[in-house]
Amino acid sequence: FSYLQISEPNEFDIMLVMPVARIHLAESDDTGAYYYVSFKRSPKEKGWLKFLEEDGKLSAFKMLQALREVIKQEVKNIKDVEVTVARKKAGSPAITLQIKNPPSEISVDIILTLEAQQSWPLSTQGGLKIEQWLGTKVRRDLRFKSLYLVAKQNKREKVLRGNTWRLSFSHIEKDMINNHGNSKTCCESDGPKCCRKGCLKLLKYLLEQLKMKYPKELEKFCSYHVKTAFLHSCITWPNDSDWHLGDLDHCFQQCLGFFVDCLQKSQLTHFFIPQYNLLSPEDKARHHFLSRKISHELNNGFPVFHE
Repeated sequence: FSYLQISEPNEFDIMLVMPVARIHLAESDDTGAYYYVSFKRSPKEKGWLKFLEEDGKLSAFKMLQALREVIKQEVKNIKDVEVTVARKKAGSPAITLQIKNPPSEISVDIILTLEAQQSWPLSTQGGLKIEQWLGTKVRRDLRFKSLYLVAKQNKREKVLRGNTWRLSFSHIEKDMINNHGNSKTCCESDGPKCCRKGCLKLLKYLLEQLKMKYPKELEKFCSYHVKTAFLHSCITWPNDSDWHLGDLDHCFQQCLGFFVDCLQKSQLTHFFIPQYNLLSPEDKARHHFLSRKISHELNNGFPVFHE
């Protein structure tokens, strides 16, 4: 679950993780993030076979379709709460459950995820530059963790068949955000407290508020953009002394400054995949729009927080 919400949390993500034995990954484009998945040898559980394409690729589309059917059936059995399966959103990897319970509605995104116990692909080699911040050993340990792939359509795929899987590092991000200190005792019961988590919450909240105000112009932005900028900020300012609890104001503005800079250059490097720019140049006008709105907030004491 992502608990990083300041306002009432009403959106949750659940990864439905399916372990897969040895898989082969073929890049589907030049981002280094999207792959076609096939099995190195015929899977032991024959249930997988119905999800393979003629060419042996594992079809994210077929698996999502089947999962959606299973969930629809299961939801019918829920009696005490009103739960509905939301209509499919184009390009979204999630199956969304809407849970009605006054006073507010909750939505839960179920994300189909493959877990493979194998080394991360080459595109990740130069990423996760946390040596100065969390140390070389932590980096090595993190890179030994499983590889996660989520069913996600790649918009740049030559033929849109919905077959691609995108690398996901949310388990690693969570790990870093929870164990965020340069010193091992940061924010522990008797250790010094820092404002890193507070910064991330504020960044997400600011984007949420601006998206509510300008839904059309900012629809392409998501909390992953600010989370990535935040992680880069953690490397830029690696020491715990850069993030004193009392300096939340200053640190938040520093992170925002970093993000605005990325928006102005249309360049926000994926934290784990250095060749992948999360801000595609053809959206320049949108990036500039958001950078103007954030700068306005920065220079005027964040009016959007008080609206």
